[in-house]
Amino acid sequence: MELQTVIIEKPDEINFILGQSHFIKTVEDIHETLVSSVPGIKFGVAFCEASGNCLVRFSGTDEAMIELAKKNAFSLGAGHSFIIFLGEGFFPINVLNAVKNLPEVCSIYCATANPVEVVVADNGKSRAILGVFDGEKPKGIEDAAGISWRKQFLRKIGYKAA
Repeated sequence: MELQTVIIEKPDEINFILGQSHFIKTVEDIHETLVSSVPGIKFGVAFCEASGNCLVRFSGTDEAMIELAKKNAFSLGAGHSFIIFLGEGFFPINVLNAVKNLPEVCSIYCATANPVEVVVADNGKSRAILGVFDGEKPKGIEDAAGISWRKQFLRKIGYKAA
């Protein structure tokens, strides 16, 4: 068995969700869930089929996001994993619970816009996602100025009342 990391390739501002599921209908159910959750959402989703033809299955509403999803899913190559890329201006916080509530979704590894490396184990026949490196290590502990900045930022972007 070989351990390796796979870098998620994407533009800096693009958010994505990486998860594990268990059934081929994942792609269609994620598609329906996203368009039902956020009107006009732009996204691409890809799923690594783990049996049968073992294809990367995909769907979405935005060609650039679909291409990112297909490319990264194929690079990961881990059975029954899925990756959703959200178009600029769309965020995991608005769809994550809906995705987690799908019957075939087993777990979520990350939901972020940070640089990510996925730790993968490869036994020659299949691959498994062991975890993710999401962003960077902490550089310190929040102080009063950091608390003030965080509170102002959340209000500025509309996630807390003014």
